[in-house]
Amino acid sequence: MDADKAKGKIEDALAAVLPTADGEAAALYAAMRWAVEGGGKRVRPLVCLAAAEAVGGAPEDALMPACAIELLHSYTLVHDDLPAMDNDTERRGRPSTWAKFDEATAILAGDALQALAFAALAQTPCPAWVRAKLGAILGEAAVGVVCGQAAELAGSVDVDYVYGHKTADLFVAAAALGATAGGGTDAQVARLREFARHLGLAFQHEDDLLDGDSPLGRDEAERRVRAHTESALAALAGLPGDTAFLADLAARLATRTA
Repeated sequence: MDADKAKGKIEDALAAVLPTADGEAAALYAAMRWAVEGGGKRVRPLVCLAAAEAVGGAPEDALMPACAIELLHSYTLVHDDLPAMDNDTERRGRPSTWAKFDEATAILAGDALQALAFAALAQTPCPAWVRAKLGAILGEAAVGVVCGQAAELAGSVDVDYVYGHKTADLFVAAAALGATAGGGTDAQVARLREFARHLGLAFQHEDDLLDGDSPLGRDEAERRVRAHTESALAALAGLPGDTAFLADLAARLATRTA
């Protein structure tokens, strides 16, 4: 999979899905676009497209699921930045959504983005029974990420639980959505879920190292990054399609410097 071309297709599809109408909802729509179009590496939707390829499907089969996971991810970031949560005024080098608009508009924009994620998913060109599976996968992730945030706000010291839900659940959903849309078997989808769970955990532990605030200490965090990366790579074995992008991504995320 050509990552640059795939990202371009994701950007075009997101632009088409996001509302542009003027009138009474103009401020809300502007906030939604601000949240989604503010940059980002689009890692999760790329995982979604690559997972379709890994089971022998075409990346295009998973384009709408890829949009859905990015819309869901964007909603979580909007709400995560709110004063009642992390109280962050900046996201990706520019004002966060609530700082740019206002807190109420940001809450509503996040709500709308979550709903739009399911609307985008419903546009996936596949049989109805497959769309039902896709909806269940996205719904599970939507609940899981909130559980992780709630645990973190409550001061949970269970790092595996918080990271497993707040971070890894969206990676798992991305891979499962792509593999399902790409026609993967239950066993292949399960293998990609395992890959993505370890990928998400390695990603979060590496983030902690980069931020200098790992709750585990550097040595243990580095050990976990290595272990989860190795487990992620092992989970790709035996899949019928091209897994080169996913393998390369796992290696790069574990050694990134920004």
